[in-house]
Amino acid sequence: MDKTLLTDLAPPQIKISEELLIAGIGAHYTFETNEAIPTQWQRFAPHIGQVPRQVGPETYGVSGNFKSDGGFDYVAGVRVADFSELPNGFTVFRLPRRKYAVFSHRGHVSQLRRTHYTIWNKWLPESQMEFANAPNFELYKKEFDSRTGDGPIEVWMPIKE
Repeated sequence: MDKTLLTDLAPPQIKISEELLIAGIGAHYTFETNEAIPTQWQRFAPHIGQVPRQVGPETYGVSGNFKSDGGFDYVAGVRVADFSELPNGFTVFRLPRRKYAVFSHRGHVSQLRRTHYTIWNKWLPESQMEFANAPNFELYKKEFDSRTGDGPIEVWMPIKE
C-alpha cells in the first residue's frame, strides 16, 4: 500500500439508491491509464443539459464491467428518463436499486484518485463490509464547479446485502 496516496476520509453513509439510467460518453481504462478520464469529461461537457430526456443537473462518472486484468469501463454521463433518442455513440449503464456506502470527497477533483485508493486500501479492509460485484459511481451535484474542479463529490460504492 502506498501511504502517500491515502487521504482523510469520513465514514460513509449507507444509502439505498433507486434505479438509475445513465447515458454519456464511455471509454475503457485500467488503473494505469485512467489519467485520461478528465479528457473524457471535456468531450462530454458540451452535452450536459442537452441530452434528450435528461433528469436533473447532476452528472455521473460510472465505473463498471470490471475485468480480471484490472480493466473497466467508465461513462461520463447524466441521468436520463429512458435510453430513447440518445446521440449516436453514447454508452449507457442501467444501475438497479441497491445498497451503497457513500463517501464524501471534499477536495479538488484532481485528488479523487486518492479517495478511491483510500476506500479500497484502508476503509474496506478495516470495515466489516464487502463490495458487491456491480458498478460504482461518482455523483457530481449542482454545487460542483466543473470549471474549477472544486466542490463536493459523492463516491457510491455498492455493498453486499
